[in-house]
Amino acid sequence: MTTVAEKWAQVLNDLGIRYVFGNPSGPWMVYMEALRNKEIQFVLVSNEASAGFMADVCGRITGVPGVCYGTFGPGATNLTTGVGGALLDRSPLLAFTHEMKETMRGRTTQMGIDHQALFRPLTKWTTRLDADHVEETILRAVDVATSEQPGPVHIGLPADLGPQTATDETYQPEPPPQLDSPGSELLDKLVAAFSQARKPLLAVGLSAVRSNAQTLLLKIIQQHDIPIVLTPMAKGMVSEDHPSYAGVLFHALSNLVAETHSQADLVIGLGYDPVELNYEDWLPDAPLIHIDAEPADLDKGRFRLACDIVGDMRPALERLAELPRVENDWDFTALAQRRQQLFERMEPKEGIFGPTAAVTILREILPDDGVMTCDVGAHLHLIGQLWRTPEPGLSLMTNGWSSMGFGIPAAIAAKLCLPDRPVVCVVGDGGFLMMVGEMATAKRLGLPIVFVLFTDHDLSLICIKQELKDLPLYGTSLHTDDYDSAKTFFGVPVIPAHDAESYRAALREAFAADGPVIVEAFVDPQEYRQLVLKGDR
Repeated sequence: MTTVAEKWAQVLNDLGIRYVFGNPSGPWMVYMEALRNKEIQFVLVSNEASAGFMADVCGRITGVPGVCYGTFGPGATNLTTGVGGALLDRSPLLAFTHEMKETMRGRTTQMGIDHQALFRPLTKWTTRLDADHVEETILRAVDVATSEQPGPVHIGLPADLGPQTATDETYQPEPPPQLDSPGSELLDKLVAAFSQARKPLLAVGLSAVRSNAQTLLLKIIQQHDIPIVLTPMAKGMVSEDHPSYAGVLFHALSNLVAETHSQADLVIGLGYDPVELNYEDWLPDAPLIHIDAEPADLDKGRFRLACDIVGDMRPALERLAELPRVENDWDFTALAQRRQQLFERMEPKEGIFGPTAAVTILREILPDDGVMTCDVGAHLHLIGQLWRTPEPGLSLMTNGWSSMGFGIPAAIAAKLCLPDRPVVCVVGDGGFLMMVGEMATAKRLGLPIVFVLFTDHDLSLICIKQELKDLPLYGTSLHTDDYDSAKTFFGVPVIPAHDAESYRAALREAFAADGPVIVEAFVDPQEYRQLVLKGDR
């Protein structure tokens, strides 16, 4: 006799899932024991939001849905923060929560809310497990979670279900759906528009990373010598030193990036997902060709959609790559000068230990194959432009959901999935305060992660926004005037650094450690004001 919990764990094991993140409850114990027997590690977290973020990152890195759990009511509501991240950052994820047993559903009871209603707007699908369809439900959920666009699925676990006997099933999963190939008429239209344009520009987004389009993309820009801009989550698709590279949209000094894309007379959005930045926020007065698994999301009253190529991206890319070189009017000398100016403006200033120095030194020390996770705040806007990313997946951020608190749990998940790679997290003091409890998780797991804490005592991005609106600084101070570094947080040592020399030494010491270390960099935030929120036009 196999129980539902045992069969549930067996299906997860067969899928290759190695971690489940969450906080336990009474009804969860049978599931947790089933996980232990299958050698799937249950990772206890300090907050269920972290469980969601960790599952999100596992899904991004492995391609197999990450798995997280929350109990009734507040466990589920906490979990929604991480689940929402998987929805808008396009990560495959399975979220399990305990629900009231059928006889108590809809009645007034402690911790009782409607989890199906709660998760419906935050997931691609929400359903409920039963003893007759354990394998079928989970495998259907995986199909939904991993199909374009990837995202989360929620499965409710009735409180009395786990110990019940699971029914034998004969479910045969259907082949995963394939993306449609665009018709020849659309491809001919693409080629005609590209051939007639004098200043075509490529805008590459998150979906292009998932499509493994990098080789074709590089061939196109090499063949035709056209500029390329990236969204922040597409970093790594093109080297920052490539002659066609024009910069990252939306992040630091985006006004300099705009000096290139504002000249375009044709924009080709390749895997461009407006969840990071809407087309309307930066698109020049030029026709748009959109190539993605999802239709273009565009205000067609203001902008012209010349061609919407929906489905498999590769045929369109192959057509462009196979074209004989199409001459254009781009001035690559001027583009190189703008690119040089972009990075020169972000060089550390002598005598000032600010965020640019902290990011630059960290990039020098972290090996090229190292993984950097970044929290949300002013430092993200800087890192999004300044951080050189050798390949996709080495810079992990949330730019669709954009939740503070992402960076620390993301680093823990990245290290679990990639144990042989160095992992560093960059987090501001605001995001650190939200997730400091996960230092206990990192310590308990013995993970050698370097957490770089940028301490500037305020919510700097909000301060800048207040200043731009001529508002007084209010409600943004994080610390009292007598703040000083702690020696440890939950057993994780803290190395303070007040200047570039001590910071460099602290990083070297931290990366040599055999467990988690916090490097607290006391940075001067003033230089943010010259770099971030500069607009995309």
